[in-house]
Amino acid sequence: MNIIQKTALTLTIIGGINWLLVGIFKFDLVAAIFGEMSVFTRVGLAALINIVLLFMDLDTPRDIKRRMKE
Repeated sequence: MNIIQKTALTLTIIGGINWLLVGIFKFDLVAAIFGEMSVFTRVGLAALINIVLLFMDLDTPRDIKRRMKE
């Protein structure tokens, strides 16, 4: 996993925990920390990155994939 993947995964986990808190306690932790309607509360960039990662084959290194196609 590279740094972008780890960052996206971390942000997605934080977002999931935040939605759990919103659903159960009606408490928005991210908004409490960063403020209402900040960039962090409005942009789901981590989710978009994880959607791309969902369709990538991360188990096989790219150079091995190239050799298998030859």
